[in-house]
Parts: sequence; C-alpha cells; structure tokens
Amino acid sequence: MTPLQVQPPNTLPPITWEKLPADFPLPDEPVESNIQPLLAAALRESLELAGLILESMLIASNFGLCATVDDKTIVKAPDWVYVPSVHPLPQGQIRRSYTPHAEGEKPAIVMEFISATEGGEYSINPHYPYGKWYFYEQILRIPIYVIFHPQTGTLEVYCLVQGKYEQQSPDEKGQFCLEALNLFLGVWRGKKAEVEGYWLRWWDKLGNLLLWGSELIEQERQTANEFEQKAARLAEKLRLMGTNPEDI
Repeated sequence: MTPLQVQPPNTLPPITWEKLPADFPLPDEPVESNIQPLLAAALRESLELAGLILESMLIASNFGLCATVDDKTIVKAPDWVYVPSVHPLPQGQIRRSYTPHAEGEKPAIVMEFISATEGGEYSINPHYPYGKWYFYEQILRIPIYVIFHPQTGTLEVYCLVQGKYEQQSPDEKGQFCLEALNLFLGVWRGKKAEVEGYWLRWWDKLGNLLLWGSELIEQERQTANEFEQKAARLAEKLRLMGTNPEDI
C-alpha cells in the first residue's frame, strides 16, 4: 500500500505515514521523574471513571508517535496523548506505537510534563531528529499542545492557529477549555498516591471536578455516614413520640 504523503508548504521535505514494522527498535528511555507517570495515570483515571473513554480512542503515556520525514523514521513519545479515533487492531495484537493517518486520526492533544532538567519540550529544531515542539506543530500538526511544570504548577496550553502554536489564556478560574474532550483542564494542589503537589485535573462544563477512585470511595463513605446519622435521628424522634422504630 502506498503511504499517504503530505508536503507542508515551503519548509519540510516529504512526509509519509508508514506504520512501524513489528521488529522496529523503539527508544527505551526511562521517565525523567516518578511524578510523570503518576500525572498521566491520574488524567486517564478520572476520564475512565466518568465513563468518557471509548474503545475507539487512544489515550496513552510515554507512547511513541511516528512519522517518516525524507525517508527518516521519527519517533517522539509525549508524556500523555489523546487520539479521538484509531483503527482497531486484530484480536490479540498490542499497539507498540502509533502512526497518524496510517492507523487512524491524528492526535488531538499531546502533553509534556517538565522535569527538573528540561527535555526539549520547547525545541523548535527543524532538522533531524527534530525538536518536540517542531514535531508536534509542523509535522504531526496536533491541534493542542499542553506543557505542565509540576514543580511550580505552571500550565501552558497552545492551540494550532494557521500552522503555528499560539499560547492560550485561562478563564477566570485558571482553567482551559479543551473542546476536543469537551472538558476544562486546570491545576489542583493536593495529595494523591502519597505525593503532595500540583496535579492536572479535569472539570466538566458545569464546573464539576472529575473525581479519582479514592475520592469517589470517600464520597460514598460520607454519603453512607450521613444516611446513618439521619436514620438515627429519625429513630430517636419516633421513640420520643412513643413509637418503636422496629415496629415500622
């Protein structure tokens, strides 16, 4: 099958979208801090518990996005990626990487979490092997690029406007509307997985925070306690009125 070819104006050599062969050696670089996988997992967890993840989607962390530029294979692994629709795999197969157009839609959102040592998240290097910023903006042309600094809680959201990323301003709550998911993204400070610090969280259009599993359990526990307290108060009132609650 002839790979789909795209020739962006003026700057890039030919781009082809070819699925990587099964034996292609993917980069095996360790994450730069323990908070990065926790941040990615927390973002997915709240989406999943809210019932917002469909089987047709791809949501992954530290996962290779691929393109072939001038016959050179480029693989970049963002800390978090969301693809609205991908082609299903044959039963039993595992997705090792993702090539837009060849395997489904292009990603709608990529995120990078900055460690103590900046890892090229702002790099606009236009030459092989290309900077991350350049790869997402000019080669993959991903509509939304999010950069988060966990140490300071700084959140930057860039949208692709006429082929260039433009930084967006948050709303009055400090949140950003990401239409691709019909949700708001913002920073929350607190504790999860025994880690105290800044976390990325989702809010719906009504302003409701999408909860983590531990928060849902605590919410259910509080609801059960409140129900028991109301039942105890009602039983006491019935006794004062001379009625045995067990007889009702």
